[in-house]
Amino acid sequence: MSTQVHANLTREQVEQISADLGEPEWLLETRLDALAALEDLDMPKVIRTPGRNWTNLYDLDFESFVDPLNAAQDKERVSAEGVEVLEWSEAVDAHEDLVKEHFGSVIDPQSNYLTALSTALFTDGTVVYVPEKVDAEDVKVRTTMNSQSLFNYTLVVTEKNSSVTILERQSTGDEMEGERYYSGLVEVAAGENSHVQYGSLQNLDEETYNYTLKRGTADTYATVNWIEGNIGSRLTKSEVETTLDGDGSESQIVGAFFGHNDQHFDINSRVWHKAEHTTADLVTRGVLDDKARSVYEGVQDVGRDAWDTSSYQRENTLMLSDESEADASPKLIINNHDTEASHSATVGQVDAEELFYMTSRGVDPQSAKDMLVEGFFVPVLDEVAVDELRDDLEELIAARLAQR
Repeated sequence: MSTQVHANLTREQVEQISADLGEPEWLLETRLDALAALEDLDMPKVIRTPGRNWTNLYDLDFESFVDPLNAAQDKERVSAEGVEVLEWSEAVDAHEDLVKEHFGSVIDPQSNYLTALSTALFTDGTVVYVPEKVDAEDVKVRTTMNSQSLFNYTLVVTEKNSSVTILERQSTGDEMEGERYYSGLVEVAAGENSHVQYGSLQNLDEETYNYTLKRGTADTYATVNWIEGNIGSRLTKSEVETTLDGDGSESQIVGAFFGHNDQHFDINSRVWHKAEHTTADLVTRGVLDDKARSVYEGVQDVGRDAWDTSSYQRENTLMLSDESEADASPKLIINNHDTEASHSATVGQVDAEELFYMTSRGVDPQSAKDMLVEGFFVPVLDEVAVDELRDDLEELIAARLAQR
């Protein structure tokens, strides 16, 4: 089922975006190829349970959302010693060979309709380049969306024996009204024995539809860790993925979400073990209130040559309302016998015995429930290695509870 909702997009628009960014011909051709592919591409795959597709992307009115030549945002980039954190046009000028080598190497620009749309139309990008033997923390990229549609792209390249911690945030400007669409693609290419910690906190307003795809590849002994916090947006389709290409490579994907009103979260965590002695740990916890909905898919794919693999996954969703809905689909795909792996998922409500215990000791029911929710998030917050992101998540969770 292909998607045909791009009638208002033109070659001239894409050419203008590319010209405004001063891009070379090969980049323009990549954009135009993505635009031309839209007619034949499908939306990203969504989880289906018997008789139901949990997420419907086909009914989104992209023709009214997407206004590619009127993108507006406030962007703040904070670098660290030894690291280059460059806006897109600067990166293309300073490191064209590096950009050409890695752009589209981790995420296929035409893997689905939304990646192609983002490739054709992104108007702002950030390149984080970490040279060999550089250790850096506190790299930050903050985006405030100030237009009806916004397409962002981020490329992270780490060379041998380097490390970097990156904190990304997305929010919406105070003056915005009406429905909007935000898209973000993140590619991470982690070189040999390098370490990437990428934390993202999405707090877009609840009139925004959000699609993000973050994918990394880890070379020999490299580590790519992700922290994904989703609090805002009306509908979020979030995919966080790592390919363990090198022997001894590792990845951890930590996720947290908190939905209320009629928010919908479609959360995907995936890891592909392709080399020997690789390790992965996927941890996600979410809370739903009111009529909020969530669906989670976790995939651990262990290849035929991925001997001595360790791969673990656990996902837990807590529902605070009888009208909220949740589903989870953890998957193990094992193609060799030298693997240690497990997966689990639970969906449930606040424990009645725990609630009774607290209220019987003088805690009012609402405060008791709030304390149990905060405690529910503790195991995943303890896995968040970035202090600032953990503190921000705790504050947003407390603020969401205060709204109840």
